[in-house]
Amino acid sequence: MPTRSRSLLRLAAAVSLLPVAGLNAQVQHQHHPPQSSGEYAKVLEDPTRDAWQKPHEVVMALELKASDTVADIGAGTGYFSRRFANHAGKVYAVDIDRDLLALAAKGAPANMSTILAQPDDPKLPAAGIDTIFLCDVLHHISDRPAYYGKLRGALKPGGRIVIVDFYKKELPVGPPPAMKLSDDEVKKEFAAAGFRLVKSHDFLPHQYFLVFQAR
Repeated sequence: MPTRSRSLLRLAAAVSLLPVAGLNAQVQHQHHPPQSSGEYAKVLEDPTRDAWQKPHEVVMALELKASDTVADIGAGTGYFSRRFANHAGKVYAVDIDRDLLALAAKGAPANMSTILAQPDDPKLPAAGIDTIFLCDVLHHISDRPAYYGKLRGALKPGGRIVIVDFYKKELPVGPPPAMKLSDDEVKKEFAAAGFRLVKSHDFLPHQYFLVFQAR
């Protein structure tokens, strides 16, 4: 993948995760992105993220089974992937950044492996995934209708896609509203792609939490 494309996606995700003090701080951060995967990893693994991301509560809400296969799209350093591996049978940490995946793989549980994806293709095995999870990632994907088709092809019968992303409003964390997708937009896009909303959760302070299955 071109270095510029990788850098832009890394920058977008970094903007999503760092707390900011108004638009000026967001713009300043956009002009000064993390200079290395190691620096970006510190953003992803910042302990203060746990307070609003509530990773344990998110994992528990998914009610994973020991036989499940989970794909964490945009996994980065494996912030969620490592947690999924404690509850699922197999976990794929999927990202477009080779260096971040190398960090995710260090000390990873035996049931967790990495997939180097492309921006337009998650490279998942066909009909092999029970739960596809995207956290703070969906609003960075360009051709989402085509991408949804590829995700659908990777789901086992009865499988689900889980979307966690920022509400489209001013928040103390995340990108500016113009970069975000509202929960209504996401619901409409998935409906158009042949999915139905089967569950939602509202315990996250800054993000919606939606679960879809193919119709």
